Amino acid sequence: MKLISSSFIDGQRIPGDFAFCIPDPEHHVCLGRNLNPHLAWSDAPAATQSFALICHDPDVPSKGDDVNQEGRTVPASLARVDFFHWVLFDLPASCSEITAGEFSDDVTPRGKPGPHAAHDARQGVNDYTNWFADDNDMRGDYYGYDGPCPPWNDEVVHRYVFTLFALAVDRLNIEGRLTGQQVRAALQGHVLAEACLTGTYTLNTALYP
Repeated sequence: MKLISSSFIDGQRIPGDFAFCIPDPEHHVCLGRNLNPHLAWSDAPAATQSFALICHDPDVPSKGDDVNQEGRTVPASLARVDFFHWVLFDLPASCSEITAGEFSDDVTPRGKPGPHAAHDARQGVNDYTNWFADDNDMRGDYYGYDGPCPPWNDEVVHRYVFTLFALAVDRLNIEGRLTGQQVRAALQGHVLAEACLTGTYTLNTALYP
């Protein structure tokens, strides 16, 4: 199975149009367009009944002590954890493409609604839900796609891994407000094939001027 995108090249930088935040010379960052990228796939197994798509960043700092703090950096040596940016499932087997901006076309304070989505699919909540939990202006359930916004003082260029799963079931047997971890666990035993596409992003202008 093959997964491609016209929005970015595998292994290369994701353009700012597809990011939650972009660099800003006065304030370090400002909000981006937050479009979901274009994705297209082919050569799925004949027995495929549905698809699931997960986008995660495996390079998120395990501790937030230094994150976005003036005069400090997030060291490359710090242990890293997964951060889910998009959890999409129950895409019909007839679907082979997602257009840019189809599932997200802006930053939405307090999150986007869900779980129902285009193509009669469902979406889980991404990890901005937890990130903004203590922010009175931004807290809410962030369903669907929200793009990169890594710490602007991180020494690491973050990777954003889009993984498409071809499944042997037409619908995952899970309900409710679902996280990336829960959907990832629900896929077990149903995956016929998978394909990955990885983009990179940083807000640290010392790494990407």
